[in-house]
Amino acid sequence: MTLSRFTALQWLSFAVVFAVLMYLLSPILTPFVAAGILAYICNPLVQRLSACKVPRALAVVLVMGGLLLLFASLLLIVLPLLEKEVSLLVARLPDWVEVVRIRLMPKLQQWFGADLQWDSESVKNMLLSHWQSAGGVLGKLLPLLSSSGGAIIGALVDLLLIPVAMFYLLRDWNTWLARVDDLIPRHFHDKVKEITIEVDRVLAEFLRGQISVMLLMSVYYVMVLWLVGLQFALPIGIVAGMLVFVPYLGMIIGLMLATLAAVMQFTEFSNVVLVWVVFVAGQLIEGMAITPWLVGERVGLHPLAVIFALLAFGQLFGFFGLLLALPLSAILLVALRYAKTWYLLSAMYRKP
Repeated sequence: MTLSRFTALQWLSFAVVFAVLMYLLSPILTPFVAAGILAYICNPLVQRLSACKVPRALAVVLVMGGLLLLFASLLLIVLPLLEKEVSLLVARLPDWVEVVRIRLMPKLQQWFGADLQWDSESVKNMLLSHWQSAGGVLGKLLPLLSSSGGAIIGALVDLLLIPVAMFYLLRDWNTWLARVDDLIPRHFHDKVKEITIEVDRVLAEFLRGQISVMLLMSVYYVMVLWLVGLQFALPIGIVAGMLVFVPYLGMIIGLMLATLAAVMQFTEFSNVVLVWVVFVAGQLIEGMAITPWLVGERVGLHPLAVIFALLAFGQLFGFFGLLLALPLSAILLVALRYAKTWYLLSAMYRKP
């Protein structure tokens, strides 16, 4: 066995061991991976503040504080809106009961040929009493929550671990990079550095493209919901558009909020269906056109490759795979470019 083959076998063994370790440790890696993604996104801002003579630790605190403020702003938009919509929905329940009695009951009697009795007051009192006693459901759920308390505590620990890991990653970012750089074998250090720079460029393009998608989808949801006549078009559209970076989350939350707003505003069910059509169309446009166009073209991925990557990574790794599908595909694209160059210059390809 030649030295090159022995070296290749060493690297293959290292890759297999690393993959097995990642698989075994996957249950505890989620907060660290999330912290790493956020740290990578926020590091350019920290670098700029550090270049302005701001201490690195203080720059990290300022950037993380701004990120926390952004998340808090989204919550301040969503939670009061949700509370107001639920309150208005409860107030509109009697009206909906009357709509069912006046419009639906005659049709049911006509279809089934039966004389259906409908006591509107009894139905209203039943709905309101069940709504007011809904707090008792929490008491019934407490034993169930306590039985799964370990999982809940684990989720809370993971959630709290993300900002801690993110702080240390950002504070020691340059130190970590220097240590990794020192571990790279010197004889192909330049090539690894070249590939790393290319990957960093592709990921930066991915982030710019994703921000463009978020802004464009926010404008779409705000404008189209406003044209439909929804009163809460502005906050719902902003929330739905800003959350599209997590696949399906923006559409689901926006659809829930918009449905509640439509139900308590419109008397015609067709208007509620129209709101649903807006979100279904938005999801199709974003997944099939806007993301492949603004993200795929920036990172050099064909639109069909973007759609395939979302489906493939989602099938393999679930929701987390959807979240990382495009950046991992961009990294894989860079690796395949260099692999293609190596293959075309190799004796395997050129040998007659």
